Amino acid sequence: MSKPKTKEEKLFSAAVLRRSFEVRGEEYAGGFRFVYEGVLRDLGLEDAEVLAFLADHREAVEKAIGRAG
Repeated sequence: MSKPKTKEEKLFSAAVLRRSFEVRGEEYAGGFRFVYEGVLRDLGLEDAEVLAFLADHREAVEKAIGRAG
C-alpha cells in the first residue's frame, strides 16, 4: 500500500492539472471545471490554495507540464 500524499504533493498535483488545462485554452474550460472540481474535492483542497501554491511554485509546475527548461 502506498503512503498517503502530503498536502504539498496534493497541491502540486492539482496545480499541474490546472496549468495543463490553462495552456490548452478555453475550448477545454467545461471539461476542466468538471474534472478539477472533482480533484479538489477528492484531495480536500480549495482552489485558492492551489492558486497560492502555483504562485509560489510556478517554475516547478511549468517544468512538470513540459513548458520550462
